[in-house]
Amino acid sequence: MIHSHQKVLVTGGTGFVAIHSILQLLNRGYQVRTTVRSLNSRDKIFEMLKNGGITDFSQLEFIETDLTSDKNWNEAMMGCQYVLHIASPIFLRLPKNEDEMIRPAVDGTLRVLKAARDSGVKRVVMTSNFGAVGYSHKDKNSLITEESWTDPNEKGLSTYNKSKVLAEKAAWDFIEKKGGALELSVINPMGIFGPSLNEDLSSGFELLKKLLDGSMKAIPDIRLGIVDVRDVAELHILAMEKPQAKGERFLALSGGTMSLMEIVKLLKEKMPYVTTKAPAKSLPTFIIRLSSIFNDQAKAILPLVGINRNASNKKAKTILGWVPRTNEEAVTASVISLIKWKNLNI
Repeated sequence: MIHSHQKVLVTGGTGFVAIHSILQLLNRGYQVRTTVRSLNSRDKIFEMLKNGGITDFSQLEFIETDLTSDKNWNEAMMGCQYVLHIASPIFLRLPKNEDEMIRPAVDGTLRVLKAARDSGVKRVVMTSNFGAVGYSHKDKNSLITEESWTDPNEKGLSTYNKSKVLAEKAAWDFIEKKGGALELSVINPMGIFGPSLNEDLSSGFELLKKLLDGSMKAIPDIRLGIVDVRDVAELHILAMEKPQAKGERFLALSGGTMSLMEIVKLLKEKMPYVTTKAPAKSLPTFIIRLSSIFNDQAKAILPLVGINRNASNKKAKTILGWVPRTNEEAVTASVISLIKWKNLNI
């Protein structure tokens, strides 16, 4: 497939989903420009793409931008038909005041959409997350679909997820009122696993690492919706290419959920040598509730405990012909990466 006349801007090129998207776009023959907060990241991106099998970088260019500033966004969009807006603002510490996280998320999204509209971009595909979809869905028996929205004022909602809901809502609102000819599609991934192209760990890896390196003594009752990063990247590209994705949001998950206990059982069966330090017993939720009064780690996982993640991936499959890998494949690929990059001492 040669798309050599078509240029795609990918925001936040060093990120886990973004780098896999760049890899697939280059393999499909697109020209790619990616934004980085500093041009010093170029070597890191070349390195990751090499690890992913890319040898020709002639179709890749870089531009230095930041979601918190207008600088260079119009230049970044120039000549691009499509934008995959995957970057989110980076926080080195959790802000004391939630507006410190929410404003940059919302403003950064609007900054990208305005520049895209003004530069004549055809379509933006934006990465949101499941946190914007399913956290207010109270009916345990019904499937969560793209029709669901998380209430940004939901009790116990993390500031991060609140920022994702509000940024996505702001994006749809902008397209409706001020978008002009610009089209929008949104991808809402669940827990992202799969192969890492370098030793940097995304959050799914941290969880697996804790599960396997002995730092968790018992297994909390957390169920995850899971998706492989390669499939999330592919879904962004399908949503970019296919006319019928215009104005739609798509949940990205492999199908069905897995509990942490099921993940440990799977790995015991498939890769027993990685589970020698893994806990075997479950951690009752009431203990997490109690500990969360004193313990930051318990406080951090409490909102994840017992959450309904029973969501449907039917829309992406039927409308876009998306065929995701299994949960098992995504999880084992992550563990193989943990070992490959020496992040797991077992």
